[in-house]
Amino acid sequence: MTTIPENKFNNLLENTVTQLLQEKLELIMREEIKNFLKTEQPQTRNSRNGHYSRSFQTQHGTIPALRVPRDRKGLFQTRLFEPYQRREGWLEEAIIHMYKGGMSTREVAKFIESMFGTHYSPTTISNITQTVMEDIETWQNRPLEKRYSVIYLDGLYVKLKRNSVSSEAVYVVMGIDEKGIRQILGFYVGGHESSNGWREVLKDLHKRGATDVLLGAFDGLPGLEEAFREIYPKADVQHCIVHKVRATFPKIRVTDKTEFLDDLKQVYTAVDGDVARAIFDGFKDKWRKLYPKEVKSWEVQLPTLLTFYNYPVLTRPAIYTTNPIERMNKKLRKRLKPMNSLTHIGAAEKIIYLQATDYNEKWCGRAIRGFVDPDTKAAFESMYQERYGSSPREE
Repeated sequence: MTTIPENKFNNLLENTVTQLLQEKLELIMREEIKNFLKTEQPQTRNSRNGHYSRSFQTQHGTIPALRVPRDRKGLFQTRLFEPYQRREGWLEEAIIHMYKGGMSTREVAKFIESMFGTHYSPTTISNITQTVMEDIETWQNRPLEKRYSVIYLDGLYVKLKRNSVSSEAVYVVMGIDEKGIRQILGFYVGGHESSNGWREVLKDLHKRGATDVLLGAFDGLPGLEEAFREIYPKADVQHCIVHKVRATFPKIRVTDKTEFLDDLKQVYTAVDGDVARAIFDGFKDKWRKLYPKEVKSWEVQLPTLLTFYNYPVLTRPAIYTTNPIERMNKKLRKRLKPMNSLTHIGAAEKIIYLQATDYNEKWCGRAIRGFVDPDTKAAFESMYQERYGSSPREE
């Protein structure tokens, strides 16, 4: 028995599949033109006029001579592909997915050429991914849910080339709605992170429909709390405890770090807010002589650091820190880092948009644990009613 070498077998299989696909496509087009002449051209003397050949790339291989029927008046157009289209849309989609996955336009171009023998310049790849820009504006202006139990705010920097290369801020907003679904609500690129920049971001969220917010979670950027309260005066503020611990850590002597941080941890892992404040009093008495500025800083900020104790127990691990949005931003930094600097703001927006929509698709059907508990939902509903009145369903 003769064994066919693997490469020859694969070529034979590919040719068989491609031939079968060609036969089916040509059959569909023959039926199309038959129906076209019968239903759309019954009163004219139009008729078939043979066919013309064209190459057509598919995900199963290239059809070198696809026979496309034509009519005498040149009015027929198959619905299988657009005029002058030489490939299925799958290749463009694949290019966008590769770009989203971290490959540069140059790397994508080389990969396409090595796989299909088709030369794509980095500029062509950029033009294909440019179609994403049409979606960004729609996505950025889409209506938001009215209610959000938590809104996280966090920024990162990206290097952009304008007249010179400089780092510019990306404002990223994540929210958990009343169903417990976490998603990226928006991102805004440009300038340097500031409270005024965040104020404009928050105004945009409010304008797009996110009017009833229970809690805002963010770091201690000067002026950010005031900007948040200006737009959402009925919402609470939770300053990120992890950020606060990180800021305190370098200021503690090496010999005291472990004991100091262990004592501090007992404050934000207590069973409730009253116990946490009592523990902090003991912590303050123990450490204020050695670290007066650090202890005072915690004391001043304690009300907004312990806000999470006012919320249902099962949700506290998700709201006392901005870790969820920081993990997202870490992925963005990793994706942007190999590029050194981007040629324009649109290039940054494309990458961030693709990552954000990918994140939202991943989490769209998964409620955050603890937010769907019946007691939690009842507690949140009570908070919404007390602060904002009627529910969306009653309006």
